[in-house]
Formats: sequence, structure tokens, C-alpha cells
Amino acid sequence: MRQAARTLTLATAGQGLFEFTREVKAFVAEQAMTTGLLTLFCRHTSASLLIQENADPDVRRDLEDFFASLAPESAAYRHQDEGPDDLPAHLRSALTQVQLSIPLVGGRLALGTWQGVYLFEHRTRPHRREVALHLLGD
Repeated sequence: MRQAARTLTLATAGQGLFEFTREVKAFVAEQAMTTGLLTLFCRHTSASLLIQENADPDVRRDLEDFFASLAPESAAYRHQDEGPDDLPAHLRSALTQVQLSIPLVGGRLALGTWQGVYLFEHRTRPHRREVALHLLGD
């Protein structure tokens, strides 16, 4: 059993879904493993990770609109230390996930045809986000 780890730093332009499948696949390819499990972990409480469709951009826009309606910035939240987008970002992150696991089969991630790996930025300002990758396999 072998393992490899790396931390990716992703720059966001504000709220939205930012695909980084290419970077994840590049990391996996460098390890030359055929079978295993990749774990991704977002090191933030106001951003999250998703596996989602990467073909039609309307899917991303509809997801962003849906989460904006679930946790609107216009609500009267107690916690607003960093502005009106602060607590809604935490709520959106709590409703999604900060960790993903993707099997490695035949040297490739077992993603479906239209699946991509996304960082879901919940804050309105640009940020630099860290995603830790850990691959365990043979």
C-alpha cells in the first residue's frame, strides 16, 4: 500500500462553482497507482466541495441560485462578523460537504462521464482556498 498527499491552492473570483477536476486528475496520474481511494478535504468553513455535472453551465447557475434562496444574505443573522455573506456562507457549507472520496479504478478516478470536481465558494469576495488531497492505493 502506498500513499501520496498534496495541498492544492485554488483562487476563486467570489461566489460560484469552480471546477478543478484537471488538477485532481494530474495529481492522481503523477502517483502511477492503479487502485485506491482519493480523499479531498476543503480546509475552510465558508466553502465546500461537490461532484457535479460539468457539461451544462446552467446546472451550476441553478445550484448557485438554489443555495442563495436557502441561505439568503438578506436575512437577519446574529453572526455577521465579516459581512452579510458570512453566515450564509457557513450555512451553505453545512448543507453541502467539505470532504469527498473518489475511488481509483484502473489508474483513473471513477467519475462518471459528466462529473467534475468543484470547489463551491460561498463568499462574495475572491478567496484563496486550500484543498488537501490524499491518495491511498497500489
